[in-house]
Amino acid sequence: MSFDNLRARRSSNISNMLNAVENQGAPGGQKKESYKDERIWKPTVDASGNGYAVIRFLPAAEGMDLPWVQYWDHGFKGPTGQWYIEKSLTSIGQADPLGEANKKLWDTGDDRNKDIVRSRKRRLHYVSNILVQEDPANPESEGKVFFFVYGKKIFDKIMDAMKPEFQDEKPIDPFDFWEGASFKLKMRQQDGFRNYDKSEFGAVSSLSENEDVLKGVYNSLHPLGEYSDPSFYKTYDELASRLAIVLGETTATPPLSGEPVAQAPSPRTAPAPEPQSPSLQETVAPASVAEEEDTMSYFAQLAAED
Repeated sequence: MSFDNLRARRSSNISNMLNAVENQGAPGGQKKESYKDERIWKPTVDASGNGYAVIRFLPAAEGMDLPWVQYWDHGFKGPTGQWYIEKSLTSIGQADPLGEANKKLWDTGDDRNKDIVRSRKRRLHYVSNILVQEDPANPESEGKVFFFVYGKKIFDKIMDAMKPEFQDEKPIDPFDFWEGASFKLKMRQQDGFRNYDKSEFGAVSSLSENEDVLKGVYNSLHPLGEYSDPSFYKTYDELASRLAIVLGETTATPPLSGEPVAQAPSPRTAPAPEPQSPSLQETVAPASVAEEEDTMSYFAQLAAED
């Protein structure tokens, strides 16, 4: 979809996105190479864990039906003390070694095994293009287009904007150039975890009255399709090998002399949390009720497919 066609399709955007959410599977994917992707913007918090920024969600680029993609990953610490933080191949409808291992444990019916499964369940992420409008901690980011990786809490706020709960609230398309709205990202540290409850959309407004500015932003959109490309994943065998190491079922092979050591996490690999006590409760962040229900239905579905 070109910029010239963007305005003409606006009337159907909200309906198309809501329908997609109801029927959406789980596209996703990230590059195999280990590097820091400078296209990804991350909000900054202060020493107390609080932070503030203003961003604008941007429309779908040409060739994309939706202005977001979603993917699943896993993040847990194994008995070896090593972390398994990898994308799940279930994001693109393929078999995943950890998904299979979790299913076997879940099918035993043992509550202890179910606790293990819960501790290493899938985590859902969304990716959109955004324009950073205010970033007090990193003003050099302002006015630039980035990828933004976010979770269900923020995605729910987007859905609430497009499908408001009350009749006196007008639906808005947060991704629209002309009648969208800026998103005030308000972060707090609560019970040891980052909380976004106070984040909200501002008043409806045009991103710019200057058509050339809008075209420039549109032409700066990054290709979300990368996150749906299977080549952005590790292979089944690579994931199985890593899982065996984390679970202590094998040992890692040290790199040969001159081989590069793993660099900072790529979009495929999220930053590892700081080491903590290896108790089961501390291996993952607490899940919301919705996330827990999704996880349980996922394993119930796998069991039904046998």
